[in-house]
Parts: sequence; structure tokens; C-alpha cells
Amino acid sequence: MKNTELFLMKIKPVQKTDYLPHIAYDSVILGFSGKDLRILIMEYHNTGLFALPGGFVKKNETLDDAVRRGLEERTGIKNIYLEQFHTFGDLARYQPKVMEAILKANSKDTKTLQWLLDRFISVAYYALINYDEVVPRPDALSDSCQWYPIKKLPKLIFDHKIIVEKAIETLRDNLDRKLVGGNLLPEKFTMKELQHVHEAILGIKLRRTSFQRKILAADVLKRHEKRFSGKAHKAPYLYSFKKS
Repeated sequence: MKNTELFLMKIKPVQKTDYLPHIAYDSVILGFSGKDLRILIMEYHNTGLFALPGGFVKKNETLDDAVRRGLEERTGIKNIYLEQFHTFGDLARYQPKVMEAILKANSKDTKTLQWLLDRFISVAYYALINYDEVVPRPDALSDSCQWYPIKKLPKLIFDHKIIVEKAIETLRDNLDRKLVGGNLLPEKFTMKELQHVHEAILGIKLRRTSFQRKILAADVLKRHEKRFSGKAHKAPYLYSFKKS
């Protein structure tokens, strides 16, 4: 018996009375692999359907707490940088047959879980995370939770492609104003690594001298020791963002 099947046998049923009606959340979890920007995507069991990690809000928790709970369950990490960026409620996102297929593929009683086939308005967040610290974990209805480059995403259900596009648009708008790029890196990083993050988010190449001049002029970085790798004359300085 597969680990997924064992997990499904043990999981506590999702009860309608435990959650706020018609409210859901979807999370665009972003990480930087060192080469490109990637997003965590789940594949539902026995369906070939792909989706963003998401969930519902318990009656005894805030929306932010619900999202943080879901993020920890999918990544194993707490204290993730989180940004609410849009609410999605278009009629076209209501596709009960898709959810019904997912439940049936997991041998779930659609009568008991009929409320999951209702129309939901989804509040979307993007989360920035250190790629190297994550051990992706699927949920009870999924076989996998994996990183995909943003330029090579599988076809996503509902309006999740639109959610991803809106997340990237918002992240680009916030890049300088909120210094969000640093959240995709370890606490200490090189100027080159920071530039690569900005390039991955913007989708363009940046001139090294111009980028360095702009970042240093903003006075947001603290310089540390050099990172030595055997060639002392090429050892770059390490930086961290100043505490606000």
C-alpha cells in the first residue's frame, strides 16, 4: 500500500461545520533555485490535475493564520514572508465537476463532502521562501507537491494560472518598494546572488554595475565578511538586509 493511501486512511474528515462557508485561500509559494524562480504545485491523486496549494479557514482562526498553517503543512517551515495580493471570485472559477472528480479519485463520499462542491471566493497570497530549506509535502488529496519553473508550469485547474500571473505582477511591483527579493535568499548572500533573484523575478538581464550602484545607494544592505572559495582575489563580500 502506498504512503499516500495510508495517509488518506488516517486523515480526519474535513467537516463543513469546522470552516467558514464559501471562503478559501490559494498560495503562490515562490522559491529561487539559484537559476530560476519556481512555484510549488500539487498534483491531485489519480487525476492528472495540477493546482496551487490552498485550503479553507477554520472558524476559530484568522485568514492569515489559516494561510500560515497551510504553508507550514506544505513546506515544513514557519515564519514565511507572506503577502495578500488579490481576491478571486469570478463565476468562471466555479467548476464543481472538477472538485467532484478529485474527491471520487480519492474514494471520498461526495454526499458527505457536498459543501466542497459549492462556489468559493478565494483570497490569494504569495509566499517567498528559501528554496533550499523546503521539503515539499503533498496534502491528503495529492500524490505530489513539487517545484516547477514559472516558465514551465503544468496546466492548472480553475483560475490558478491567472492567480500565478497576478502574483508575479504584484511581486515585480513590490520588488524595490518592499525589498522582497531578499526573502528568497539565505540570511547572508552575495551581490551577484541578489542580482540573479531580481533578474529571475523581472524576467530580464540587468547590468551588474547599474544594479550594484542602485542597491548600494538605497542603503538597505549591511556588508559582512568575504565568502572564500579558494581564490581570495575573487572572493565576494556577503551582505544582509538591514533590520528595519
